[in-house]
Amino acid sequence: MAKAYKPTKADKFAFGLWTVMNRGADPFGGPTRKPLSPFDAIRRLGEMGAYGFEFHDNDIVPFGSSAAERDKLVKKARQVADSVGIRATMATCNMFSHSVFKDGAFTSNDARVRAFAVQKAMGAIDMGAELGAKVFVFWGGREGAEVDASKDPALALKRYREAVNFLCEYVLDNGYDMRFAVEPKPNEPRGDIYLATAGSALAFAYTCAHPEMIGVNPELEHIRMSGLNSYHEVCQLLEAGKLFDIHLGAQKPLRYDQDIRFGAEDLKESFFVVKALEDYQWKGTRAFDCHPYRTESEEGVWDFVAGCMRSYLILKEKVAAFNGDKEIQGLLAEIGEGHRALEKLMRSYSCEAVAALKERSFNPDALARKKLPYEKLDQLTQELLLGVR
Repeated sequence: MAKAYKPTKADKFAFGLWTVMNRGADPFGGPTRKPLSPFDAIRRLGEMGAYGFEFHDNDIVPFGSSAAERDKLVKKARQVADSVGIRATMATCNMFSHSVFKDGAFTSNDARVRAFAVQKAMGAIDMGAELGAKVFVFWGGREGAEVDASKDPALALKRYREAVNFLCEYVLDNGYDMRFAVEPKPNEPRGDIYLATAGSALAFAYTCAHPEMIGVNPELEHIRMSGLNSYHEVCQLLEAGKLFDIHLGAQKPLRYDQDIRFGAEDLKESFFVVKALEDYQWKGTRAFDCHPYRTESEEGVWDFVAGCMRSYLILKEKVAAFNGDKEIQGLLAEIGEGHRALEKLMRSYSCEAVAALKERSFNPDALARKKLPYEKLDQLTQELLLGVR
């Protein structure tokens, strides 16, 4: 009998409400599933073992709702979440669906649109705080251009920064326990999107007025759309202490944003992403931002949810097997042969370290002859993933 791999709250899995509420529409065809209310989505996710849910403001409160309607819906979301032991882990603002944002929100050429975007974001931050979210994500889906003559990217990024700085002050002024994360994407729906990669979002964070409040929310699919390695991007953010949230899913490289169920593609790369999160004991939520296939029924949506969590737990088990495999670990020890004295010399600059390094005798030819059994290491990793080790 197949192992259950049943998720628990301790696994800290989360799903965007938009993932399970997705009705299967695409640019070439309408919905294939009936609507799902956010409250039913929250309830079912909690019952299935998810730790948290992520949401756009308009996932719970429809655009244009009155203040009274807004308060009623947010209260209901909180009550449903409490009833199944689930919590909001991330909030964000929908600044891409309404046509007012057709040419950007924070980077629009029109100051009135930019002001409306900041106003809307403040409302979404308030919602996030009320529901307990500690991370607020900026996905700038419309922050870009098709026509380079239409915008100066330097000015657009300046405006983006001004909006983020303003909202940082809003969070501090209100005493919210919340940090911001930029979600990079190279293109779609815009031809080119500003802050296209994890590296560009990371650099942007350090230019803000409160860099300690700004991190990155990488999405594996967006990284692979750029032809980059998601394992490398995630590790760069881990090393910098800037991985504030993560969106897990699967993607065939260099395609449109497919948002395939986590683990369904790029298995080896997904394994190493899980390995990074587990080995570095990252404390954040393992959030899934992908969608059920358009061919799925209403009940198939929950097969998708179960599949995402199951795949992560299977890969987590494979990580433990990799870390405990004597042959694999022996090869890694051989490859990463340590020289503590040299490592200490290079760790920090000093006159003594300079003198010692200059006096040190090296034999480049001998070093070049050192065996690096990467073929064997990669094959063993593949065999482990294929279940024959």
